[in-house]
Formats: sequence, C-alpha cells, structure tokens
Amino acid sequence: MGLGGSWDSSPVTNAEVSQGLEALDTAVEAGFRDIDLADIYTAGKSETVVGRWLKENPGLRDRVRLQTKAGIRLPGNTAPAGSPVHYRLDETALRGGLEGSLERLGVDSVDRFLVHRWDPLADPAEVAAVLDGLIDDGLTQGVGISNVSWHRIRVLQRHLQHPVQAIQSQLSLGHRDFVERQILWDHPEATEVDFSEELLDECAASGVELQAWGSLDRGRYTRPPGEGPDAATATLVHRLADELGCSPEAVVLAWLMRLPQGIRPVIGTTNPARIRACAQADAVVSRMTHEHWYSLLNSARGHDVP
Repeated sequence: MGLGGSWDSSPVTNAEVSQGLEALDTAVEAGFRDIDLADIYTAGKSETVVGRWLKENPGLRDRVRLQTKAGIRLPGNTAPAGSPVHYRLDETALRGGLEGSLERLGVDSVDRFLVHRWDPLADPAEVAAVLDGLIDDGLTQGVGISNVSWHRIRVLQRHLQHPVQAIQSQLSLGHRDFVERQILWDHPEATEVDFSEELLDECAASGVELQAWGSLDRGRYTRPPGEGPDAATATLVHRLADELGCSPEAVVLAWLMRLPQGIRPVIGTTNPARIRACAQADAVVSRMTHEHWYSLLNSARGHDVP
C-alpha cells in the first residue's frame, strides 16, 4: 500500500508540516512501503515535507520506495478560475520536473518516475528517449505511466529500452472501470473510453505493478451512512466492517485488493487515524468471501442487497 502526497491542503504552517511528518511516521509504522508524489501535488510542498522527513530519519530511505510524477502543466496563480490544464512531455518538462522533485526530496534518485498523464501531441519515441535517459543518468531506477490505456503503454513500450514497471490509474468500489483520458482538459469533445478488463489482465500477465489512486472514493462509503444514492452501500460497508472486525476503510480497500491482479492502493491523507484504518485492509483481504465481495459490487451498482 502507498501513501500519496496529494494532500487536501498545502503544508505551509508549522502545524500542517508537523501533521505531514506524523503521517509519514504512522504510514511506515503501519507497514506502508510506497510514497507516491508528483511535482504538482500541493505545488511541490508535500515533496519538501518528505525531504525533511528523510533528512531527519536517514535510516528510513531504504525502507520506502519513492515515486514521483511530472507532465501536467497547471495554469499560473494569476490565471482565471477554470483555466485549462495542459500536458507536456518533452525533455524540459519531464527531466526538469524530476530534477525539481529530487531537489525538494533531497535525494539523488527516486525508485520510480511516472508520466503523470499522456499528451496526445507527444511523439511516443521522443517520450521513450527521455525516460530511458532518466534511467541511464541514474535519476530514477524505473519508469511508469499514469492514467492511460494498455494500448498506449504498448505503443510506448515499443520504443523504450527499459520496461514499464508501474501503471497508476483510478480504480475503486465507486469507480470500477479504469478510464483513459488522453485528451486536453479543455477539448470540446472530451470522451472517456472504458478499458478496465484489458488493463487489469495485461498488467497481471506482464508483471507490471498496477496502482490505484482514488481508492477510497473520497470517503463516500466510509463516512457514517446518511441519505442519498450512496446510503445503502455505506450502510453495507459499515455492517461488513462490524462483521469482519475492521474499519470501513479496510472493507473498501480489501474489496479492491481482493482482485487477483495484485492491485496496490495509494491513499492520499495526512490523518494518522485514517492511515491506521487503511492499514487493516491487508489482514481483511483473506477474510473477504465471494459473498462479501459481490454484495459490495451489487450494492455499488445500485442493486438491493439483503
């Protein structure tokens, strides 16, 4: 399981920085191995907090895998609200993004560097050359890509000298299909293409690690049940948590981890209690029966579950 750096707020105040440091301590104590970051998460401030944490705890570097991403260009602070986001995957954007992350982290190399999103204007051969260069120069031990279809990965892999090691995309009880978004966010004809079955199976067959972001659905099923379209599923999640003797977060994550492809959830939070609640999922996976799994699936689909 991984701790993500896409925190709800930028760690600016001393209290927020302390909370981030405590979250990292808690995650390692709870058995988390991966720390997932990106140059755009909290404008790089979460990377700075991780860098401080590593400096204060030098023995922990070998116990965690550092992963960061680049390739998304956000509008500037003076841009109007709703300004379009663009992707850029040339050497300046990717190498420059990684070098900035390394400086904030205070390390010479990360374990993995991921292309954050695919740019449909990018030449796969040129992107592959940049990624290979980052490995050859020792800036990262491996590469991956986020939020793309298996077809896109296959095309990129044809040009890479080093294999893709990891893929990250959205998968959860509430978002049961990986979705490819190989478009600019301001494109008037933006579409989504379902490719979940192919991606899961191909990752499993090729040994590529599959990571899931958004795996808690922003708490839609783990918060106390109320009214609305998610109420029945949230009630079921809490009922199963009581039955299995675990947290609601563990139920939702175990549903995802129960899939045979070995999916690794990435949790974006600085709340120590929630980190510990999520860590219970490892022990719940083996106790989640077919009946449990399908009852959650059917409820999330909107079917009545006894």
